[in-house]
Amino acid sequence: MKRILLVLMILAVFSCEQTNKDIPKEGFTNSKGIVGSWKLVYGEIKEGDSIQIKDLSKSDFIKLINKDHFAFFNQPTTGGDGFYAGGGSYSLDGNNYVEKLEYIAVDEVRGHEFQFQIEIKGDTLIQSGIEDVPEARIKRHIIEKYVRIDQKSLEK
Repeated sequence: MKRILLVLMILAVFSCEQTNKDIPKEGFTNSKGIVGSWKLVYGEIKEGDSIQIKDLSKSDFIKLINKDHFAFFNQPTTGGDGFYAGGGSYSLDGNNYVEKLEYIAVDEVRGHEFQFQIEIKGDTLIQSGIEDVPEARIKRHIIEKYVRIDQKSLEK
């Protein structure tokens, strides 16, 4: 009887072990680690000598990434003022992540490529880089931290 309980306990431990085969620990050779739905939990913009922290208490910023495209939207928690969205294609080579913004309401930004460095730590995606679009008078360094949206938490 003790032997059966021991075997059952060992099987239970191994069956509950969580693996992250799709989330590489160091570097990325494909997009599987970033594929999913992400919610922005921290946003920092450095322009010149100033640093601005995005106020996330009044809106939800969501980024969706599939195998070759991304989309994002910012939805205010009340009303529609401040809603914006965009999307396009991306490439990923190691930790080098390049977004080509193809769908956006701002003409000066449409078609521009943004180069970022990314890192995944557990369920957190960290994206940083310089956004430089002279036509839109944008030149800033950003750091964004996203958490993976757990589908189970949305079903409650």
